[in-house]
Amino acid sequence: MRLFVGLDLPESVKTNLGKLVAGLRPAAKMRWSPVANLHVTTKFIGEWPEPRLEEMRAALAGIKGIAPFAIAIRGLGWFPNPHNPRVFWAAVRAPEQLAQLAAATEDATYQLGIAKETRPFAPHLTLARMPDPAVDLAPLRRAVAALPSDDFGSFEATCFHLYLSKMGPGGSVYTKLATYPLE
Repeated sequence: MRLFVGLDLPESVKTNLGKLVAGLRPAAKMRWSPVANLHVTTKFIGEWPEPRLEEMRAALAGIKGIAPFAIAIRGLGWFPNPHNPRVFWAAVRAPEQLAQLAAATEDATYQLGIAKETRPFAPHLTLARMPDPAVDLAPLRRAVAALPSDDFGSFEATCFHLYLSKMGPGGSVYTKLATYPLE
């Protein structure tokens, strides 16, 4: 089983991002993410043995003491940087509780033998990936610069989820295996 932990986006934010992607897609030949799959990842777990699924669920259920918090999806950017782009993303703006949730998720999964992430936590929504570094991004950059707004909505995070990621003929399909309230 391929697993990750994250926050779901409300339909209003997905609708706004869907309009953005539909408008930008013709500007560059990139691998655009299905908007329905967008989420805020707090921990990528990777392969996990199905017989140990309950152990994972219990470890994540032990995450307590993080209150619900507001998240805004505002801003666009490139990883690793605008001069050598590989990933086009939308920014996730959130208070310290999001970083605390990511750290608590790291700690809970580390106790089960999952390696900790070595890169700093950088919450974002992956909108597209560069299939080829030779792709001309000038039209996309012009389209982004001409956007009337880079604010795609906000919401209150009240829970987080354990997801199963399964490859299908049309790409990855995500299924929620467990939901954990923030308190």
